[in-house]
Amino acid sequence: MQGSRRNSAGLARDIEVLEVLGRPEAVQAGGLGVVRIATLVGRDKTVVSRTLATLGEAGLVDRDPDSQAYRLGSRLYALAARTAEGALAWNARGHLKHLAQVTRETAHLCVLRGGNVLTLLSELSPNRFHTTGWEGVTTAAWRTPSGRALLSDWDAGSLGVWYAEHGHDEGVLEAGERADSTFAVLEQPSPRPNSITDLDALVAELRRVRERGYATSDEELERGVVAASAPVYDFTSRVVAALNVSAPKERIGAQLDKLGRIVAGAARDLSGALGHTG
Repeated sequence: MQGSRRNSAGLARDIEVLEVLGRPEAVQAGGLGVVRIATLVGRDKTVVSRTLATLGEAGLVDRDPDSQAYRLGSRLYALAARTAEGALAWNARGHLKHLAQVTRETAHLCVLRGGNVLTLLSELSPNRFHTTGWEGVTTAAWRTPSGRALLSDWDAGSLGVWYAEHGHDEGVLEAGERADSTFAVLEQPSPRPNSITDLDALVAELRRVRERGYATSDEELERGVVAASAPVYDFTSRVVAALNVSAPKERIGAQLDKLGRIVAGAARDLSGALGHTG
């Protein structure tokens, strides 16, 4: 019992050090030295130094070789990222199911991964004739409304760098385990008034996405398929995902904007579940 209490106390001290390194002072300064950390946690610097060494061995803190300042480690950020994505998927399942039921079309949860769009989850339409699931499939962001929703909060400089690398990627980059589809993937998008042909066209389209709250697609990736996507925000007001609904064009007809508004409403609800208050 006594050993258990010592371990608990040690863990509490470790967490206290990590919390100090997560404060604005440490982040803005690029890290803190042992003396400053010891002062903030109110402990002897020798004890703090041993704590930092242990945390460093675990990859939870990094030490700058020049300034000798400590900052939160890369492993901690990796764990946080996996936790955030897991929480996103867990929160999204109910919203996806509801969205598929309301629209009676296939709904997807997408994230930006490696500059393109990865579908994490799909909820199939209850209709016998429907678009397929895309779980585990990576598609070109410029070819999909989900990609444009995910890029909608990027600044012009970042967009320029991204477009230079990914603005001409093929439609489907990694097929994953996508089931056979009735709808063929197009080599190039069908010509449309707002087609993405260059960086200026992308910037203009992202402006429309921000104004409307959703993006649409009319046979850009698959022949005979339309889709609508909306950005999902987390508690920091950053776009972390996109909700998407895809459907046979013959069934949606002229109601694509109505579909977009429904998807945007679902994305707002999911954003609220993730702590977004905007």
